[in-house]
Amino acid sequence: MKKTGILNSHLSRLIGELGHTDRILIADAGFPIPPGVERIDLAVRPGLPPFLEVVEAVLTELAVEKALVAEEMRQQSPALYPRLRALLGDVPIEAVPHAALKTEATSVRAIVRTGEFTPYANVILQAGVVF
Repeated sequence: MKKTGILNSHLSRLIGELGHTDRILIADAGFPIPPGVERIDLAVRPGLPPFLEVVEAVLTELAVEKALVAEEMRQQSPALYPRLRALLGDVPIEAVPHAALKTEATSVRAIVRTGEFTPYANVILQAGVVF
């Protein structure tokens, strides 16, 4: 039995398979998952697990060089952006319209669905390298 890190086997496998510039999306419970994109569904009930806790767990195991969020996050969920910004540290964040984020979602390796019910709690993480 794995005793540290991400215990969900599907999420752990996904992170292990990512290479430089591969992207994943960590999404709220309502984000539309495009056909053909792998879904890793962690949602249990409203709010469980929370978006930011899943992001934090992924960041402990994934080198990230860039993040993409919806511009609407700042207006519709103003408390969320600063907390996400703090978790990401030096990682550059690009903001695009939510419609563009949904378009970008068609080309990610997988979407990790959380139980988050906060509007626009979605982020695309682009894998970096550790060397």
